[in-house]
Amino acid sequence: MSEQAIYVYAKWQVKEGKLDEVLQILKEASKKSSEEEGNLFYKIHQSKANQNILILFEGYENESALEFHKNSEHYQNLVVKQIVPLLENREVIVMDQIF
Repeated sequence: MSEQAIYVYAKWQVKEGKLDEVLQILKEASKKSSEEEGNLFYKIHQSKANQNILILFEGYENESALEFHKNSEHYQNLVVKQIVPLLENREVIVMDQIF
């Protein structure tokens, strides 16, 4: 596993009528994720053109920190079990910084 910082862009298309519920759960998920050892940042953005599109921009110290996050109890419970069923579409891109 790489020891350089790793970044995640997640694009969520929230189902119509589910945005408030997703945002409420996401507040707790964001707080807990930001407190993880190895988390550099956890930022949430909302599209100006379509409020049901959210972009999460996350940074982790290394791949081990990202794996810890993905396997954490709060991620599994809040994101995987509660938020994902409220999404129309979800795209996750994991990236290395090159410049």
